[in-house]
Amino acid sequence: MEHLPKPLPAAGLLHLFVQHTSCALSINENYDPDVRTDMEAILNHMVKEREPYYEHTMEGSDDMPAHAKCSLFGVSLTIPITDGQLNLGTWQGIYLCEFRNYGGSRTIVATIYE
Repeated sequence: MEHLPKPLPAAGLLHLFVQHTSCALSINENYDPDVRTDMEAILNHMVKEREPYYEHTMEGSDDMPAHAKCSLFGVSLTIPITDGQLNLGTWQGIYLCEFRNYGGSRTIVATIYE
């Protein structure tokens, strides 16, 4: 038997929470793919790999920068639900921001409040 998702309530909130410390959730422009490329370039310029002052290095040169980027963005989002739809702006999309070079699988907890 196929499991179909339930429709969203007429009004409420969707809360998303990612259970990891080296990725994050964000809402940003989702029309032009250059936004993703530019955001990655900006973050890699702000938080560089292999800085000599990093002490947490045993999990790879991308791990500590991933933790810092995660803290800058955050691990949760709350989005209003209006008329049974996510109430995002015209150009907005939800991003799972992976900050590790090879992050692996991720778990996101979605909770709907009616």
